[in-house]
Amino acid sequence: MATAPDRLLRRLEWKLGRRLDGRLQGSYRTVWHGSGFDFTDLRVYTPEDDVRHIDWNVTARLDEPFVRQYTEDREMTAWLVVDRSASMRFGGGSGKESTAAELAVSIARLISQGGNRVGAILYDNAGHRLIPPRTGRDQILRIARDLTADIVPKKSDKTTDLTAMLRFAATTTSRRRSLVFVMSDFIGDPGWDRPLAQLTHRHEVVVIRVVDPSELELPDLGLVLVEDAETGEQLLVDTSDPLLRARLTEQVGAREDELAAGMRKAGVDAHRITTDQDMMATLVDMVRRSGRRRR
Repeated sequence: MATAPDRLLRRLEWKLGRRLDGRLQGSYRTVWHGSGFDFTDLRVYTPEDDVRHIDWNVTARLDEPFVRQYTEDREMTAWLVVDRSASMRFGGGSGKESTAAELAVSIARLISQGGNRVGAILYDNAGHRLIPPRTGRDQILRIARDLTADIVPKKSDKTTDLTAMLRFAATTTSRRRSLVFVMSDFIGDPGWDRPLAQLTHRHEVVVIRVVDPSELELPDLGLVLVEDAETGEQLLVDTSDPLLRARLTEQVGAREDELAAGMRKAGVDAHRITTDQDMMATLVDMVRRSGRRRR
């Protein structure tokens, strides 16, 4: 009898096969880099280029900036850094945790093709699970099993320590340049932009922020009892109160601006996915955006 992780992987493989494989194969090399680089040519620098690829010797001789062009090795090591804190269990439908799990398994399945290695870090304040990078379908099943395991996060008086999560990721993945996917709702303590920048300096980092629509716009449900998923604090609120709704809208706007500023400081473009979106369409759009940014 098929287990839940096996059924999840089969369902996602069917969706990927129908909707993604043919559309992504041609752009695989140019979207996500491998760890090996072979020098092929020089060309004039453009504002979109990575300054780390400037050949300073040639630039000095010709008095014009030139960048080195490389052919990337297809083989790579990828890491999935998934926030498994209590706030990720919030959301309508399948919730943020399930959305992140399905997206992580889909990405792992795509990248594992061609013999690429995939590992995972599943993190919350109480601890973490480390899955060393390996190849093959059994590895994807192990990641799926751990992502779908029924874990009840412990309540605490602290929000998610995103700084610790990113520092642990940087330490774990430091051996070789890798492709790192960070999946979180980024509800947690401030100060995460610095370790994220350090991670970006070493690796190619793709940030995926998972949110629920009700976090962006409060639904009008009348009197409801709300609970902080991280601390367990409860409060009775009138969601139809116009003053409350206006205040929350203002706070959401300020939070979005703060998050955008943190991402800019870290030097990354965050991909935002909501729990009511078509995950496959979002994955295609994410790959396309990554490809455009590289070009």
